[in-house]
Amino acid sequence: MLGSTGRPIRRPGEVGIPQPCHSPPITGRHLDRHPPPDVVCPTYGRHSSETALLARVPAHAPGGRVIKTDHLIYEKDGPIATVTLNRPEVRNAISVEMGAALNEATEDFEDDPTLRVLILTGAGDKAFCAGADLKSAIPAVTASASSASSAGPDGPTGADPIKRPFSDTTKPVIAAVNGYAVAGGMEILLGTDIRIAATHASFGLPEPALGLVPFYGSHVRLPQQVSWARAMEILLVGDRISAQEALEIGLINRVVPAADLMSTARAFAERISRNSPLAVRKIKETVRAAYNRPWDEAFAIESRIAAEVLASEDAKEGPRAFAEKRQPVFQGR
Repeated sequence: MLGSTGRPIRRPGEVGIPQPCHSPPITGRHLDRHPPPDVVCPTYGRHSSETALLARVPAHAPGGRVIKTDHLIYEKDGPIATVTLNRPEVRNAISVEMGAALNEATEDFEDDPTLRVLILTGAGDKAFCAGADLKSAIPAVTASASSASSAGPDGPTGADPIKRPFSDTTKPVIAAVNGYAVAGGMEILLGTDIRIAATHASFGLPEPALGLVPFYGSHVRLPQQVSWARAMEILLVGDRISAQEALEIGLINRVVPAADLMSTARAFAERISRNSPLAVRKIKETVRAAYNRPWDEAFAIESRIAAEVLASEDAKEGPRAFAEKRQPVFQGR
């Protein structure tokens, strides 16, 4: 249920979703001295800038490059960033503050040319994310939806109605699922590219049992990622499924012991980060832009983007390094 960055999209949008008119980005580096009067969290709409908690992390800051708040931890280690949802006492439920901080971390990851892969996980060993905080965030959303303005172009939350978790993110995102991934936590998961789960993890969308509906991408993304019948079972019944069942239906990539979760996610991230960053971004762009299009349109998209990559310096460096029996030095251009 978390929105992404609030930045102009630099690639074709997701299937069936028009290009949005974006609000200005939340910019962490401006918050300390001259904060704007308010900011927009793509999940919960407009709120005080005091809830935008994450100061921007310098690209080359010494000492590990770590920002920690009461709601989120953002770390940079070489080409890999890690975001940890940091409310383990409430199973990492999404607060408005967490939404704003995640939005800023995602924007920083996208903007930082030194970063190539993001790992997303939750603090503790009980939950990846248990969804929106039922005591604060959900009441705010339902109150907004009940207002006279709810029928306007901003949708029920007062936020951008065509933004979804990581929908603006052109680099790979890996989920390390360390427990419950339910409701909004499941919707965040559906925006990631590779998913590693601990054996005790579980997944579900319990919203109908609470008189709610998922409203950040599950109606669209879930039937695209698993079969129609399984998607409708998960959406309509609302029960959780185990990590093993999620693996069997293709919702996740791997199930590993909890002790191996982060090392497995890190191994994936390191392997991807050794590839050409331009090729990796363009592969993701092509898949998302061509998905569910008629073949002639899809192949035209593939041909156009492939031509861009084949004309790049990285496309010359890769074969040259192979012929010279050395590791390639990719520049991302």
